[in-house]
Amino acid sequence: MGILNVRPVEECKYDILSLGEIMLRLDPGEGRIRTARHLRAWEGGGEYNVARGLRRCFSQRAGVVTSLAANDVGLLIEDFIMQGGVDTSLIKWRDYDGIGRTVRNGLNFTERGFGIRGAVGCSDRGNSAASQLEPGDVDWEHVFGSLGVRWFHTGGIFAALSETTGPVVIEAAKAAKKHGTIVSYDLNYRPSLWRSFGGLEKCRKINREIARHVDVMIGNEEDFTACLGFAVEGSDENLTDLDVGSFQTMISKAVAEFPNFKATATTLRGVKTATLNDWGAICWCDGEFYRATHRPALEIMDRVGGGDSFASGFIYGMMVLGDPQKAVEYGAVHGALAMTTPGDTTMASLAEVEKIVAGAGARVDR
Repeated sequence: MGILNVRPVEECKYDILSLGEIMLRLDPGEGRIRTARHLRAWEGGGEYNVARGLRRCFSQRAGVVTSLAANDVGLLIEDFIMQGGVDTSLIKWRDYDGIGRTVRNGLNFTERGFGIRGAVGCSDRGNSAASQLEPGDVDWEHVFGSLGVRWFHTGGIFAALSETTGPVVIEAAKAAKKHGTIVSYDLNYRPSLWRSFGGLEKCRKINREIARHVDVMIGNEEDFTACLGFAVEGSDENLTDLDVGSFQTMISKAVAEFPNFKATATTLRGVKTATLNDWGAICWCDGEFYRATHRPALEIMDRVGGGDSFASGFIYGMMVLGDPQKAVEYGAVHGALAMTTPGDTTMASLAEVEKIVAGAGARVDR
């Protein structure tokens, strides 16, 4: 389908390039942060997780633009990134002062949750290197013009880190559009990040400006309401398969105001418990809505990163397969598989995704 005019493979170094913060995730496993004696380390970040998923599961050439403090924690994060197959050559390294007074690397303590106990995130990311990125720090003309990028992804978590990161997103998106790169953005509203500088008003101002430069907008109903101001009377933040009409109404309003949107997508999650969710997805593209297979009572091991893995599969379907229906199916399945394993990032394979898209069950595979 010709809905998205993606740059040819041979013109570009990267199929997918993400801009965002990457933190060290410290995971107490089945336990609690407050009583942990052992913590397992992973890397993670909303925008980065998408690029990593496209590299590891979907074999796309991936890179990341971020900034890290040059110390052993930064090198550990870099090692995780390299293990995921994501190119690190565009990382901006900052000199470390020895104690983190001027710059540091972000930490993210995350509980998976279980049953009636929901997942919990406790971030320690103030003054991080990524949050200090400013317009002019990255030569976007070189990135998009000389190196070449087919698809650029970033999101509302990075935009909310500081007064300067939102303008960095706008600067990057403008440069991407100039060179014919598809731009996707995950609204990913986090009230705690916006609280310290302007709150909901600032969030909406920045995100509405970013939205003017986006081709593919990703976000749930709460995201569209908080970040862009599209509320639907009587809607519920726990969007399920049974009440997607409110999302469809909201998207119709959003597309009317932002005609640059070529596609939008969201997961449909009904949270019964931390370990039992209804799960599905819907996307809008070229005037039509497409629904993924609804999976009631999906069992969850670790929900963190499920939405990012949905975005990976959806982008693969749009960029490589050129089919909105396949895109939303691949996204929903990849997101579901990612939540069956620990950590923020995918451990799924394309063969597993395709098997489930085709209707296979969970019988033992020998």
